[in-house]
Amino acid sequence: MRRSSTFARQVLLVRVGRRDGDLRPVTDVSLPEHRYADRPRRRYGLARFDRAEIEAVVPVSPAVAPIPVDESPATAVPLLPGEQTVARRMKFAVVNACTLASLLLGMLAIFLAMQGEVRVAALCLIACVAFDGLDGALARKLGVASPFGAQMDSLADMCSFGLAAPVVVYASLAGSVSTRAAAVACALVAACAAIRLARFNVSPKDGRFFCGVPTTMAAAVLALAVAIGLPVPGAVQVAGVGLLAFAMVSSFPYAKLARLVKLPPWLWLAPVIGALIDIRLTFALVVVGYLASGPVLWLRQRRTA
Repeated sequence: MRRSSTFARQVLLVRVGRRDGDLRPVTDVSLPEHRYADRPRRRYGLARFDRAEIEAVVPVSPAVAPIPVDESPATAVPLLPGEQTVARRMKFAVVNACTLASLLLGMLAIFLAMQGEVRVAALCLIACVAFDGLDGALARKLGVASPFGAQMDSLADMCSFGLAAPVVVYASLAGSVSTRAAAVACALVAACAAIRLARFNVSPKDGRFFCGVPTTMAAAVLALAVAIGLPVPGAVQVAGVGLLAFAMVSSFPYAKLARLVKLPPWLWLAPVIGALIDIRLTFALVVVGYLASGPVLWLRQRRTA
């Protein structure tokens, strides 16, 4: 403040001197020294820091995380792990050809259902189930199982069993039930199939039981029900489709086919004889019994735990 007041007084004397006719040059008028130019920096304590140091402490938003830069060269991951021989590649191609066959048969089932050939479309779905079981068995037997094959199989299952099967069921229910009810039930099958397949890919595998009804088995049940033409009311069919969809995403344990094969022979003889007498009734009883086995096993495990 003392320096600024001195400067103002000197300017005032110059003006007064010029007004009184004193034209002597004034040489004692001094401008502010350069050392006062950074007074605001010294006032706020910024003179102690360099500009680079100030920029280094600029706050960064915590919502913006730094993006790590991976400078390592990208390497291609082989689709078939292990030895890259011509024989193994041919086996790998055969296994994936079965997976693609299941996918294409699912698309064919959709096209046939759109043209009204519902039962033929259901037979295509049954063929999808056969190819889906064949590719996994061949991959294990030939020793060409791979993560690529597992993802390919999951995508093919979604197309064939998660999309084609609901479309075929919707076409079979057309005219017998409400369009909205059939659409909701079939959309529920598609959504639950996607959840079931995604959960299966990330869940630990159990050699004895499935967690929920497998998507392949649910599609096989729907396809067989359309192929043989169950004589039940449309409302019961819609309820059955919805129940099967929820069974796919349930946590009930369902026995795998390998355990079912080990059952006593007389248990297999009963459905065979029943199919010769009345295939529709036998099919309905087998499906209801399998769906009921999940809650029964779950209650048994709870009691023994």
